Amino acid sequence: MPGRGRRDTRRAAAPGRGNHRSAKNPPAEKHLGRRGLPLDSRDLASGWRAARWCLAQGAQGAHGMRRVALEHGGPVAERAVRAAREALASEQGGYVGRLAATGTAAGLLLAALAFPAVGGAGIGFLAAAYDMNLKPADLTEPPPAEVTIVRDVTGGEIARFYEEYREIVDLDEIAPIMRTAIVAIEDFRFYEHGAIDIEGTLRALLTNLQTGRVSQGGSSITQQYVKQVLVNSADTPEERAAAAAPTYARKLNELRYAMGIEKKYTKDQILAKYLNIAYFGASAYGVEAAARRFFGVPAADLTLAQAATLAGAVQDPNATDPNLGEAQQERLRKRRNVVLDRMAQLGTITEEQAEEAKAEKLGYKGTKLPGGCEASKNPYFCLYVRHEILRNRAFGPTAEARLAMLNRGGLTITTTLDPRMQAAANRAIKRYVHTSDLPVASEALVEPGTGAIRAMAASRRFGSDAVKNEISYNVVANAAHGGGDGFQAGSTFKTFTLLTALKEGMRLDDGLSAPYGYRAPAYSTFRTCGGKNVGDPAHTVTNAEGSAGWKSLRTGTWGSVNTFFMRLEERVGLCDTVRTARSLGVRRADGEKLRQFETFTLGVNEVDPVTLATAYAAVAARGTYCAPMAITEITDRDGRTTRYSPRCREALEPAIADAAANVLSGVFTQGTMRAYGGIGRDAAGKTGTTDDYAAAWFAGFTPDLAGAVSLGDPRGSQRHKLTGVIIGGRYYSSVQGATIPGPIWRDTMAAALRGVRPSEFTPIDASRFAGCRLDCRPEPVEPPEEKPQEGATPTPTISITVPPTALPSAPATSPQSER
Repeated sequence: MPGRGRRDTRRAAAPGRGNHRSAKNPPAEKHLGRRGLPLDSRDLASGWRAARWCLAQGAQGAHGMRRVALEHGGPVAERAVRAAREALASEQGGYVGRLAATGTAAGLLLAALAFPAVGGAGIGFLAAAYDMNLKPADLTEPPPAEVTIVRDVTGGEIARFYEEYREIVDLDEIAPIMRTAIVAIEDFRFYEHGAIDIEGTLRALLTNLQTGRVSQGGSSITQQYVKQVLVNSADTPEERAAAAAPTYARKLNELRYAMGIEKKYTKDQILAKYLNIAYFGASAYGVEAAARRFFGVPAADLTLAQAATLAGAVQDPNATDPNLGEAQQERLRKRRNVVLDRMAQLGTITEEQAEEAKAEKLGYKGTKLPGGCEASKNPYFCLYVRHEILRNRAFGPTAEARLAMLNRGGLTITTTLDPRMQAAANRAIKRYVHTSDLPVASEALVEPGTGAIRAMAASRRFGSDAVKNEISYNVVANAAHGGGDGFQAGSTFKTFTLLTALKEGMRLDDGLSAPYGYRAPAYSTFRTCGGKNVGDPAHTVTNAEGSAGWKSLRTGTWGSVNTFFMRLEERVGLCDTVRTARSLGVRRADGEKLRQFETFTLGVNEVDPVTLATAYAAVAARGTYCAPMAITEITDRDGRTTRYSPRCREALEPAIADAAANVLSGVFTQGTMRAYGGIGRDAAGKTGTTDDYAAAWFAGFTPDLAGAVSLGDPRGSQRHKLTGVIIGGRYYSSVQGATIPGPIWRDTMAAALRGVRPSEFTPIDASRFAGCRLDCRPEPVEPPEEKPQEGATPTPTISITVPPTALPSAPATSPQSER
């Protein structure tokens, strides 16, 4: 649910042990009383019952107890009995003495459980353990791993990240029958004893001594909770193995911590903590996740049969994991029935209720766990968020710490994704490109002035199934955010040359003569920012779009004339053009530096839609560049919220950005997109078609939203060009920026901004940019008029009328049209 807060399970909750008579809530266990006794009294009472249990085996008096103990396990068991008796005898020695005596007895019992040897070195070791004086120890309790939820701007869920799928709930959010069932099967004297159940431990001890192996355990729920905390706190497999190793030292440490836990919390709080940390199988950690995973219900709604099933699962969750197959499900069903029989034996349910519950089917549903990005409806944005957290130091000092925070922290991450705009992008892409097509269309929408990523969409599904034509990387983003190498940006980079020309003082009607083919006059014509000459006099650049001739900044941009922009880049400088692109956040998708070739303006660098959309958003924001932003706030499990602000700076003078927007708006009315038209509000953009149709782009913006669309074949755009291809069920001899990417952008924007009040571009500074200054269009050259010499007789003019049919026909000529 949106806004779900994290809960502190230490808060005391209602015990829920009332007299329930329905099958869902049968009568509570009768053995859960005496909760008012202090810790030491409970331990002493347990010690007395342990001695009384020995007597029940046929022992009479102290000598009889020794005899029974010797028969069942020799001197080791005798020491255990004597320790229990001394615990009773210490009752008048004060709290410290009683607790110490209890700890001594418990330590010996635990040692015997861990080492069931009955002679030699084993006896000596246990005798030494008897002399140990255990005291309570404070257990460090890091919060258990909990699910992190990623949400969009409306609170809708995008994805969940987790190392262990767990949802923490309070005790009053767990069905009373679930609490009763777990106590009945795991520790039915839980509310009566202290940190250790001496009676249960002694019983297990003698059984283990008889069998010569550990066939019964004696751990209380408190001890089991301690063990889970220690295991979950371990950072390495070796540490986890040590935390669960059946060793004497580990058992004694567990007891020390359990004694401390019993002093620190109430029984209800301990039970809640245990139910939230226990593993139930099927990748479900904690009772809430288990209830939803096994039965599709919250823990508060568990029935008797369901509660007994989960209570039975904690003993050996791997052996009874119902997700592994029928054999495991049958083991779990039998274990459920054991729990039901035990509950009936203790009187917490009736025999009839037990039989009715046992007659039910197991009922395992295997509800699909909310997964990571592959299971998300917005996988590409999800990948962006995940990688942003893992790589950004703002979210943690190290990569390991950031991963732990994401997968274990129980965070609520609020993002910039707008579901309405995301849906608009999805629909537009689907209209033109099918999921089965080999070329993939991808689109990013970015908000000017904040850098907020509002949508990330692609035509192919995210995943690793090649048969389904899925794609396994973030095709909408750069490599740092889970993407690949991107596609060459084509003529969308001409915008950066246009901006550079405006920065250097050219006006909108200033221009240059664009030849049919362009060759650099010299190697030094183009120099990188490092001073390297990269001009190539042997390479000829031709026009894929537009025509040759004199072009202004407007007409050269509208026609996307390659040779015009090569001459313009020659004039303003390669390095200055590169610096303009860098100032707008443009980087190669693979993370490498921008490659500075003479054809930089033609978009030879591979980029991704997020990067290009963010650069164009800066022009829309009147020169304010804001880094791409996906996360607005993070709320931790304790309800503390950290908010993140846009990271913006001025990259261009506002007047320069306004002038560029004015030029680029003409692309829809007089340029390469004129056949498709605009979107009914102020908009500007630029098509992009790479050399030999390897990829196609459109990048554009309104004052309210910017977007970039790419189309290319991820198998390798240079090998698999967009010529002679079928895309969206339609054959294309070649694909240009205005063929598919432009219409996708247009349809996306029209839908994404529906209902948003249109904003207008700021008018240009006419005194600075209107008209031309130094590079105006040359006036046409006319032949000089011949004047008659003074005194000469004028030549008479004779008019002759010739019938039209007598004139020879001339070949028709027309100027080459701009594409």
